Amino acid sequence: MFSDLIAGTMRWGVWGANHSERKVRELIEVCLEEGISTFDHADIYGGHTTEKLFGNAWKDMNMDREKIQLISKCGIVMNSGKKPSSLKYYNYDRDYIFNCVNESLANLKTDYLDVLLLHRPSPLLNPEEIAQVFQTLKYEGKVREFGVSNFSVSQFELLDQYFPLVTNQIEVSVNQLDSFYDGTLDLLMKKNLRPMAWSVMGNYFSEKTDQNIVISNVLKKLCEKYNAEENQILLAFILKHPSQIIPVIGSSKAETIRNLKASLLIDLEAIDWFKILEASRGKEVD
Repeated sequence: MFSDLIAGTMRWGVWGANHSERKVRELIEVCLEEGISTFDHADIYGGHTTEKLFGNAWKDMNMDREKIQLISKCGIVMNSGKKPSSLKYYNYDRDYIFNCVNESLANLKTDYLDVLLLHRPSPLLNPEEIAQVFQTLKYEGKVREFGVSNFSVSQFELLDQYFPLVTNQIEVSVNQLDSFYDGTLDLLMKKNLRPMAWSVMGNYFSEKTDQNIVISNVLKKLCEKYNAEENQILLAFILKHPSQIIPVIGSSKAETIRNLKASLLIDLEAIDWFKILEASRGKEVD
């Protein structure tokens, strides 16, 4: 259903590179050339502007819609020039979700979303009401499948009891290993569902922490062994997990997208995977 890597679009617009429509078309073309056909969106990206940027670029390409998969997320209400709000909060009311989906469809210039994710868990989320909304959207052909993002094990199971979910998009990186131990990945494996992972590079390239210094010492040796770059090894570390995590790569640069595709060819030996794990945790396994 999804490509083995997902192109994250959050930084393609004004929240990052501020690409033109022409540049976005070029990035879409690069992704497709590299076999990356799934694109991850959220209604709030770019202050509610990035979906439209992507949609305008995609429309001008005149390509078969079935060749790509579009994911979007909803549920976070936040202030932006497009949609003013006095408070950041979560909204999963029936009408709000319908409106979000219709706006995403219009902005992305498509008749359907392949997957709709609930962006963050809310204490006010009513699983019965959400299931009814999902059923209606599926019946109307506006959304094919449904999932969640950043949900705990219990939150996932609760909603999944009312309507079958296809994934949980969670934070996973060398700096964020909670899902390896808190049952999140175990549950998805049990249900034969593939998780998605965001922020897959963590803060490794952005912060010079004691943890990252130790990780760096390990990565330097592994880069030589596998003839690879650090970001490729970091992605291979995630890909090694048996839950078959699908990384959402958030780069807005064509060369980085091409570079990270090579991570799929790296099969870390178990001892090397545990070297990275030990460096991240700061201690050997029990």
